[in-house]
Amino acid sequence: MTKKRKLLDQVRDAIRLKNYSYRTEKAYVHWVKRFILYHQKRHPEEMGRDEVEAFLTHLAVEGNVAASTQNQALSALLFLYNDVLHQPLSNVEVTWAKKPVRLPIVLTQAEVRHVMQFLSGVPLLVVQLLYGGGLRLTECLRLRVQDIDFGQKMLVVRDGKGQKDRTTTLPDSVISALQTHLQMVKKRHHNDLQQGYGRVPLPNALAKKYPNAEMEWLWQFIFPSKTLSKNPRSDNDVLYRYHLHESTIQRAVRKAAQQAGIAKRVNPHVFRHSFATHLLEAGYDIRTIQELLGHKDVKTTMIYTHVAQRGVMGVRSPLDEL
Repeated sequence: MTKKRKLLDQVRDAIRLKNYSYRTEKAYVHWVKRFILYHQKRHPEEMGRDEVEAFLTHLAVEGNVAASTQNQALSALLFLYNDVLHQPLSNVEVTWAKKPVRLPIVLTQAEVRHVMQFLSGVPLLVVQLLYGGGLRLTECLRLRVQDIDFGQKMLVVRDGKGQKDRTTTLPDSVISALQTHLQMVKKRHHNDLQQGYGRVPLPNALAKKYPNAEMEWLWQFIFPSKTLSKNPRSDNDVLYRYHLHESTIQRAVRKAAQQAGIAKRVNPHVFRHSFATHLLEAGYDIRTIQELLGHKDVKTTMIYTHVAQRGVMGVRSPLDEL
């Protein structure tokens, strides 16, 4: 008789079957653990909607978590009951954390230029793509060689937020530096192959369908890590070259903003906000910006009208008319 797999392993199996990201896997496993511990290690099969509601309310009232965190916990528990235990929950009613409406932090074009003056090498190239194409940091770092179309001056963002693909612009001003960078990356990849390495993790189940694809040039990351590491989802000792870690760029941006004397909380995502706002100020329509950003709902994109200086909501102060 086959031994039943542990609950958390079942959760991991179900997540991988749906091709969710490793980041989602870690988050969902974390919340399932928290849920079980909160209820004195009772098995979720013995619990249901009441226990889920109690846990989520606890997060909001006593844990004082953000609304987005509470939503993530709910998604994890709904996944557990729907896709792992096959015990769907009826409508979950809880005390929700209040989701604050915050305006995005946006840099002026002069501030963007000033921050970039204190960046160089890979961090500069990454920030240029974040600002030049409106990418999220993870989207940028996950770009592969085949995702750059120099001929059409276009970037293909695959499996972005919401598991959607989209295209965005590749700035003319970054093409030369990007091509030079790729020459160095290709040389490193060649050296990896010579030493018996050269593999990258492939999305979904492509590694099984195309066994040699993980060593092909077109699948390599544009911004590879300096070190080789094992696949956290595999038990074997095969080493892969993953993409650069987000923290490398986050630290570089934070330091550059400090050196530039920018009195704003600057992180990599600020450049995506600035991209959208500056396009709006330049007169591009909101639908075009929505497509470039990959927003599902135009209402999400509309937030930038509140920070655009000359956008559709632009108003000149009467004080400036005196």
